[in-house]
Amino acid sequence: MVLFFAPVVLSQGSAQIPAEKSKVNAWFDSTIKPLKERAGTLDPDVAKAEAEPKIIKVKKGGGDFDTITKAIASVPIGNSKRVIISIAPGVYNEKITIDRNKPYVTLLGDPKNMPNVTFDGTAKKYGTVDSATIIALSGYFVAAYINIVNSAPQPDGKMVGAQAVALRVLGDRSAFYGVNLYGFQDTLCDDRGNHFFKDCNIRGTVDFIFGSGKSLYLNSEIYVEPDPGLTVITAQARESESEDTGYSFVHGKITGEAKGAFLGRAWKSSPRVVTVFYGEYKCTGEGASPSGREPFAKQLTEKEVQPFISLDFIGATKWLLPPPKI
Repeated sequence: MVLFFAPVVLSQGSAQIPAEKSKVNAWFDSTIKPLKERAGTLDPDVAKAEAEPKIIKVKKGGGDFDTITKAIASVPIGNSKRVIISIAPGVYNEKITIDRNKPYVTLLGDPKNMPNVTFDGTAKKYGTVDSATIIALSGYFVAAYINIVNSAPQPDGKMVGAQAVALRVLGDRSAFYGVNLYGFQDTLCDDRGNHFFKDCNIRGTVDFIFGSGKSLYLNSEIYVEPDPGLTVITAQARESESEDTGYSFVHGKITGEAKGAFLGRAWKSSPRVVTVFYGEYKCTGEGASPSGREPFAKQLTEKEVQPFISLDFIGATKWLLPPPKI
């Protein structure tokens, strides 16, 4: 198993994330600008798809549809235009799948009163990855300001198939803004593709960020729930040193009520996890000292860390846009 604990350093180039956390939002706004200010910088297909978004409203007892599932069903197969599904506050007890043939779908909530999308699927009934409350298989998927919950009971270590995923993301070039993910074991299946998470909160107990995605987590909180057994944050599934995947956590924080937790453990043969939080040597709080690290934990040099603290890690400057406003 390979774990990288990477120091943050200020680098040249707009794609590089600034060393000071207080500057991150201003940097992001100046780098990932709205579509009208990105002429010639986005992939042409992306620019075309985003030019005239369609808005669908979901609301209990009103709106265009009363469920998210019905709204997604209305998106045409082979969709080539951004479809923003605006979700009113409330609880939506649904198990949702966005199929591969429906790219450019956005689920948008109200940041001041976020909707709750919840389901109690388990590995015993659906299989682990298919137990997710939301399964995003399509490319260019976006979720912003929603709570995604798997409400299945916390595994007790005895029941077989108690794992329960809140979100599985498989589609390439997907983004998440201000999304809260609630679960215990296997909360987030960061499965495959390039993904961006900003200002998110991810909660769980065991392997609760897992898969073989290539993902950048910016300014997000990892919350470790208490568990009588082992608590482990990541289980990254990189299968060979030639496979270009990994997780990079930049300007985030790890909190929770668990009595200690492991950053990660091997699931496949060559997992890669990068954490960036003011530099490993400047971390504070319990568990921050590098003296207790395993021998394979590496302190990266300034040169080594550069690829992991840049939007270029996931090629984001060619496809990433700020969260929509309607």
